[in-house]
Amino acid sequence: MTDISSKAVESTDILRFVKANIRDYALLLSLLAIMVFFQIATNGILFTPLNMTNIILQNSYIVIMALGMLLIIVAGHIDLSVGFLSGFVGAIAGVLMVTNPFWPAELRMGTLPTVVICLAAGAAIGALQGWFVARFRIPAFIVTLAGMLIYRGLMIAMLSGRNLGPFPSSFQALSNGYVPDLFAFVAPAGINLFALVVGAAVTGLVLWSNWRSRVLEQAHGMADEPMTLFFGRNALIAAAFLGFSWIMANHKGLPNVLITMFSLVALFMFITTRTTFGRRVYAMGGNEKAAKLSGINTERITIMIFAIMGALSALAGLVYAARLNSAQPKAGQGLELDVIAACFIGGAAVTGGVGKITGVVIGAFIMGVMNNGMGLIGVGIDWQQVIKGAVLLLAVFLDLYYKNKG
Repeated sequence: MTDISSKAVESTDILRFVKANIRDYALLLSLLAIMVFFQIATNGILFTPLNMTNIILQNSYIVIMALGMLLIIVAGHIDLSVGFLSGFVGAIAGVLMVTNPFWPAELRMGTLPTVVICLAAGAAIGALQGWFVARFRIPAFIVTLAGMLIYRGLMIAMLSGRNLGPFPSSFQALSNGYVPDLFAFVAPAGINLFALVVGAAVTGLVLWSNWRSRVLEQAHGMADEPMTLFFGRNALIAAAFLGFSWIMANHKGLPNVLITMFSLVALFMFITTRTTFGRRVYAMGGNEKAAKLSGINTERITIMIFAIMGALSALAGLVYAARLNSAQPKAGQGLELDVIAACFIGGAAVTGGVGKITGVVIGAFIMGVMNNGMGLIGVGIDWQQVIKGAVLLLAVFLDLYYKNKG
């Protein structure tokens, strides 16, 4: 009788917790459902090593920019300029590294100084936009819309309406390179052992971090996730990481851009959850006036988050240019829509103050898997846009629905 009652209590606790966190669980289940659907619809092509690598390469710059966009949205702003800013920075890289009529061949720069200059330029441009928003109270929508037009025009002017390339192989490695297998001398033929070792290490680190967080929550009486659900969730996380590392190990190993992307995700998770700066950004988005009255320098925070967004846009532009092996006058077109959609699909609130890095990453991969899967089964670009628009509208509707219901 006691066992029956304890099981009933546990089931009630699980249902209560899932209901309270329905947005997070619905997001993860949506990604799993989409992946299973396209795996079946493509006759198993989706999870092949080559295609999974393509998904990473095709969506890395979206994830990179979405990390910065989350801070912007959480703070109650929006940035429409990120797409063409990334394209503009790619054009700067092309001018600095590739021979063209405006830049003598002997003055061409190497990869490292070009990357440093481009990242600094992106951060400076972002900070300038943030200054206009913070100092003159011009809505970010207007400032970044103006920026979008300016960067597009400058990009076309710099490239004279033509592609500029190819880039040196060292620069192409930003997107198209792979981490060498350090254990190749003992690895079985066709298996990248280093990818498996890294995958296992990352899996262990994530599981240890989750367990440590739960122990700390229990010590403060804050742990309300049922143990069964906790172990089930972490088992799925372990299976996903290990399965993904196995897929990568059966191709060329870990792409350089995957290491960059994962490092940035870890960094921004730390910033948003463990730092004073991150807490201040969320406080600003919740109530800017109250945050200012509590002593937070909201103007400086605004400039900083736009500078971060600019630097990440620059990095995404470099990755994008490296992947295409040329700076193109249409680079970045429409990328801001995918970035913003990834944030809102990932649970960022349209009113600000709410959003998680994990949600944004999942949202970005929902968009990425949809793009890839629809392309594989032959859905036209017109209907792809219709479907993505409907998914975005549904995500925002559900966000507002659960907020009003709560």
